[in-house]
Amino acid sequence: MIHRQITSFNPAQPTTDGAGVAIQRVAVMGLSSVDPVLMIDELKSPFREDFQAGFPAHPHRGMQTLTYMLAGGIAHEDSMGNRGEIREGGVQWMSAGSGVIHSEMPTQDTTGLHGFQLWFNLPSEMKMSAPRYRDIPSTALPQVSADRSSLTAIAGDWRVDDHRIAGPLHELAPIAQMADLSLDAFADATFEISSTSNAMVFVFEGAVETSSQTLPAPGLAVFERDCRNNSKSGDAEQNLVTVRASNAGARCLLLTGDPIGEPVVHYGPFVMNTRAEIETALHEYRSGTFLKH
Repeated sequence: MIHRQITSFNPAQPTTDGAGVAIQRVAVMGLSSVDPVLMIDELKSPFREDFQAGFPAHPHRGMQTLTYMLAGGIAHEDSMGNRGEIREGGVQWMSAGSGVIHSEMPTQDTTGLHGFQLWFNLPSEMKMSAPRYRDIPSTALPQVSADRSSLTAIAGDWRVDDHRIAGPLHELAPIAQMADLSLDAFADATFEISSTSNAMVFVFEGAVETSSQTLPAPGLAVFERDCRNNSKSGDAEQNLVTVRASNAGARCLLLTGDPIGEPVVHYGPFVMNTRAEIETALHEYRSGTFLKH
């Protein structure tokens, strides 16, 4: 069984989005080593003025979003008629498909905010599918602790020592697994993953260690690919990945997923396969026909 090593690290960069919300961002659109992950944003501030203007109504097409909150609350409304709030430990998933317009605003009682929004690609055959949405409260996310580590499962099957748990978000494909992993100082955790999958960890507290360097939060550490088995058919072999914490401990989002392997053309909130498809999305949004699919 191949034991994959971390081979690259993408530090998060400070920027703003929405109506001036301060975020830390890792943008990796089109990179084969992280496909189907497109972008990871961390929203973290104890000061309401950093995020109070939120993310007013805006469109999406051709991709998925996942919002995971650790502190504070976000209220979601969209053109499908969905309304919901997610709070500490909750998850909100949306597949934009052919098109959706939504807003994400901090709840009135939120004075400090810490959370993440991740963008995942959709394969071409799903980019013009009907949009979908789902909220999952923290109480529905299984947790397990063992040997100076703890894991909260969001999507996929996980084994921690002799414990097996499964995350409830089955809709996230082609992302196969997603979890929130915490490690004490110098602790490590090893997981089995499919040999066809890409694997990465977004470190947001402390740091993770490799044999040669320390990788501090916030940033995305990427495991090497198993080049022996890139087939998506048949029974894939398993690989191992190990996450090791520094003397400061570590907390990270652990993700695995099969690469889509298609061209990625991105403009603002639209992620398609060709420039012509982007132009169509822009034209439809400006002409008011964006949601008529």
